[in-house]
Amino acid sequence: METSGTSVHHEPWNKGKIVGQKAPFKVKDIWALRVRLQMEGRTRELALFNLGIDSKLRGCDLVALKVRDVSHGDQLATRAIVMQHKTKRPVQFEITSVTRDALQAWIKQAALKSEDFLFPSRLHDSPHLGTRQYARILGHWVDELGLDRSEYGTHSMRRTKATLIYRRTKNLRAVQLLLGHAKLESTVRYLGIEVDDALEISEQTEI
Repeated sequence: METSGTSVHHEPWNKGKIVGQKAPFKVKDIWALRVRLQMEGRTRELALFNLGIDSKLRGCDLVALKVRDVSHGDQLATRAIVMQHKTKRPVQFEITSVTRDALQAWIKQAALKSEDFLFPSRLHDSPHLGTRQYARILGHWVDELGLDRSEYGTHSMRRTKATLIYRRTKNLRAVQLLLGHAKLESTVRYLGIEVDDALEISEQTEI
C-alpha cells in the first residue's frame, strides 16, 4: 500500500526558547516562595516545591513518586531512596523537617493512601502530575518571584540544593552521589564548574 507524500511535521519542543544551563534558585527566593505558598494555603504546591528542592530529582522522577516512597506507614521518612528513570540507578536524598511537614499536610488534605501517587493529576488521562504540568507550575512560581522564565526551568529545582552543597563543601563526589550521576564529569558540567576549579579540588582530595 502506498503512503502519501505528506508527512506530519513536529516542531521541536525548544523552538523559540532559550535553551541552556538553568539557574538554581537563591536561598532568599526559596524562602520567599515558601512563605507565599504557605500564607495562601497552596498545600500541594508547597509540598511539591519543598520535595523538589530536597530530592534533587529530575522532573520525571519527582512527579512519579508514590506516598510509600517518602513514608513508613503513617510516618514521613527522613530519607528516601528512588530508582531513577533515566539512569536506572538508585539515588538517596534527605527529607527535611520543613518538607515532611508540608508533605504530611498535603497527604492528609488529599486523603492519599500508601499506594497512591504523591501528586495525582487533575487530568483524567494521567495518573499523576505530568512533567509538562510540573513545568507550567514552576513557570508560575518564577513569575511570582519576579524572575525571568527563560533563566529557570525544572532543572533549577534539581540544581538548587546541589549547588548550595557544592559551594559550602567543594565536595564534588558527594554532589555526584546526591545527583545520581554515573560520572564525575557529568556533575562538573551540570553544576557549571570551571575545569580548573574542578582540577584544583581533585588535587586537594586525598584517596
